[in-house]
Amino acid sequence: MEIARVEPMTTARAVRGPFDYRLPEPMVAAGVGVGSLLVVPFAGRRLLGVVVEVAAASDLPPERLAEPLEALEAGAPAELVRLGLWVAERYCSTASRGLALVLPPGTRTGRVPRSPKPRTERRAAITDAGRAALEPGSDARLGVRQRAALERLAAAGELAGARLRELAGADSVVLARLERRGLVERPLRELRRVPRFDAVGAPAGASRLTAAQRGCVAALVAGLDGEGPRERLLHGVTGSGKTEVYLAVIEAALERGRGAILLVPEIGLTPQTVGRVAARLGDRVAVLHSGLSEGERFDEWRRLRSGEARVCVGPRSAVFAPIAGVGLIVVDEEHDPSYKQEGDPRYDARAVARHRAAGAGAVYLAGSATPRPESWAELDRLELPERVDGRSLPPVEILDMREVAGGVGPLHPTTREALATLSRGGAGAKAIVMLNRRGYAPHLSCGACGAAVVCPSCDVSLVLHRGRAAVRCHHCGHVEPVPAACPGCGSVSITRHGAGTERIERIVGEIVAPAPVFRLDADAVGGRDGHGRILAAFDRADGGVLVGTQMVAKGHDFPDVALSVLIDADSTLRYPDFRAEERTFALVAQLAGRSGRGERGGRVLVQTLAPSAPPIAAAADHDAAGFLAAELVRRREFGYPPFSALLAIELSGADEGELAAAAAAIAAELGPRLGSDAELLGPAPRFRRRGRFRRRLLVKSGQPERDAAAARVALEQPGVRAALRGVTLAVDVDPQ
Repeated sequence: MEIARVEPMTTARAVRGPFDYRLPEPMVAAGVGVGSLLVVPFAGRRLLGVVVEVAAASDLPPERLAEPLEALEAGAPAELVRLGLWVAERYCSTASRGLALVLPPGTRTGRVPRSPKPRTERRAAITDAGRAALEPGSDARLGVRQRAALERLAAAGELAGARLRELAGADSVVLARLERRGLVERPLRELRRVPRFDAVGAPAGASRLTAAQRGCVAALVAGLDGEGPRERLLHGVTGSGKTEVYLAVIEAALERGRGAILLVPEIGLTPQTVGRVAARLGDRVAVLHSGLSEGERFDEWRRLRSGEARVCVGPRSAVFAPIAGVGLIVVDEEHDPSYKQEGDPRYDARAVARHRAAGAGAVYLAGSATPRPESWAELDRLELPERVDGRSLPPVEILDMREVAGGVGPLHPTTREALATLSRGGAGAKAIVMLNRRGYAPHLSCGACGAAVVCPSCDVSLVLHRGRAAVRCHHCGHVEPVPAACPGCGSVSITRHGAGTERIERIVGEIVAPAPVFRLDADAVGGRDGHGRILAAFDRADGGVLVGTQMVAKGHDFPDVALSVLIDADSTLRYPDFRAEERTFALVAQLAGRSGRGERGGRVLVQTLAPSAPPIAAAADHDAAGFLAAELVRRREFGYPPFSALLAIELSGADEGELAAAAAAIAAELGPRLGSDAELLGPAPRFRRRGRFRRRLLVKSGQPERDAAAARVALEQPGVRAALRGVTLAVDVDPQ
């Protein structure tokens, strides 16, 4: 008798599996094992479960064990099952939520569990008997449509039923009759759903590596062969050819029979990266990301699972790609915070990639021009100090907005002149303008009483979206018409404050007309492939300006961009976050790197109210090493990562009193369980969002695994569980 230990796919935190089920002989014969998906009876319901272990015996007698109701076709590789369980443990989540990350796309876990299926198409092919029926002198009696169908099939070999209907007028009834007579076969073929991408950015193609690139490749290939460090940081200035290094090492991994995963931070970067990788590696490349249809994701997942594709490109979820024998995992633009998942489990794809690479004996490679201090301190570094074309990095001019008169608007006079000059400079000249704030105006207030226009469900201002004639909350999505008068005092004097990308788009359009202006932000993207469409349009345009949020600064390679402008560069410095300086430096340096990659050269303008701020000054000097050295000193002094680890417990509830009591109960249970080197901060209030009050507790720890275990134990205490009724809980390990 074989026992399947199954984790039921339920979101309830109180459920603690796995649970034993007795496998009937047909399922044993069918090869049910670790990673198989079973429909099981559980608490009076039919639930999907994942087999996490197969054992020879159970602690319970056989007669007390239920049998699975059904074994589904799809399943996850055993390696990924172990990875999903590790994610659940590492990030204080549940096994079912960790396993959900590794299941085939389209797997349904609700009341009617099902596994996804490939798309199929009924086709028709002529048989030898069918060919004989067309021979002169044959006594086969054929109708007009039957003969036409056979003639078409004789010429084409095999056709889809729908296509044959168009060409010969032969519908399914005609084909069924021909099949019964043995004149045609009607096989059911799988039909791959192929993702489509617009070509974006500089053209792909192999190039001669520089001496610095060859040195990096040699060191990484040595790691593939077990002759050097397997965890590396590739620090290269923008335009230094990091992608070519990635491709060379991916090719080396494939030559050794290993697979590779290339992670990019945003869906918007996927088309450009896929285009470059596919140009070199062809159909061995698959892509996984949420912008694909469910069917496309499933087909790409199957190609990876079967080994038809050996390289996966995608954002953070691609770290769970079902590639057997992974030899290389690359995290491009590793500084980007979007590698952190927002929903439970709140995993960090960089940490998951390191763990998976270590378990597979693979090389882990993080690449960036502006690496995180943690990576700078922890990983062996490889350097690409110069651009591949030998050009210098573009000069950065810091524009002090304190010196500008208040009525000038959001653009510095120098910025206006630079944009106007660019538009007069002839065809092909392009610019990128970034403001990390959506909408037209981020804040409205009454000119008479000063009351702000705020969200009824969140403690934040509503943002004016002029194109939609509405004000919108960027936290809960609440929308209402633009107020004609103050709801408090009735005054019609409604004042707009500040600027967002929508307003900048209008201002820039007036300056550079008739050159086109493209906007890239969450509002403009909308729908499927929105990133790719906008970037491809900008790429094809004969000149123009791309205006947007931080999306425009993420790794794009447009050789015609000769001007980059960053508006309100110090806005991220005002965030109450110990990473504020790191992110400000990365934002300025990354945007600067989009300029000057072609024959036109480049110029970078940075508008700020804090021109002497260290991260802005360091980015203007292209001094990543100097900034990171100073940042690590500051982190050590205050005990922040990489010199400690953080764990946040986030609570929210509709009743503020119940929420405060729950937060206090957790603090009382957790504090005594932490190590002597750990520090518990909070509970601290956070702004109300989506109609719910919020509290946060933060643990700073020198031994994160120990204190994460302490948090799990504290949250399971009866008093805490009772206090959490009506309160939503989320644990965030390594919050970003």
